[in-house]
Amino acid sequence: MSGSGNGAETGAGTIRVMLVDDQTVVRAGFRVLLAQADDIEVVAEASSGSSAVAVAARLRPDVICMDVRMPGGDGLTATREILAGSPESPPAILVVTTFDLDEYVFGALESGASGFILKDCEPEDLIDAIRRLANGYGLVDQAVTRRVISEFARRRPAAPPESAAAHQLTPREAEIVRLLAKGLSNNEIADELFIETSTVKSHLGRAMTKIGVRDRVQTVVWAYQNGLTPS
Repeated sequence: MSGSGNGAETGAGTIRVMLVDDQTVVRAGFRVLLAQADDIEVVAEASSGSSAVAVAARLRPDVICMDVRMPGGDGLTATREILAGSPESPPAILVVTTFDLDEYVFGALESGASGFILKDCEPEDLIDAIRRLANGYGLVDQAVTRRVISEFARRRPAAPPESAAAHQLTPREAEIVRLLAKGLSNNEIADELFIETSTVKSHLGRAMTKIGVRDRVQTVVWAYQNGLTPS
């Protein structure tokens, strides 16, 4: 593993990224791609899940690009440990996989990852994904989001509603979370409920704070785990 830079040396507004992959050539390729973005700095690399946990705790990156299949500690276990070790300001974890919608992706989402992207993605897609995760938006693309939500629901049947979980949210917040779990964007939720998009964002932000999640993806996972799913 290797690291470079620290918080003091990083300019204001710069997204600090850590690359985790057992293949040196993959990390090198991502580093070159991300160098195209003025607002992104690769501050660390790790070649295994176990080393990633230690480096993440020391450098506290904003976003971690995490491979899932690695010797010496897989990405799912590392994701859980990294998030558990930084409950106050956890990094957003972007799972990087060679398989579209494979079981590892869903395991990663349940472990707390914020989204996923394929290793053969276009450079601008990787950059956009990192920016979106850094801003709390989760999955990369709305069409992909809907596919993942649909498949997640199929593989992980919704839990029965739990009164304690439901009571955390106001009726309007719960309604917006249900529509989000259906795969709707903020604009579509606003149209559905005849309210302003800014109102949707405000309600969703309060709901996320109450249930203790940092992005839309984990809000959807929470909804399925607690029975607040679309009928």
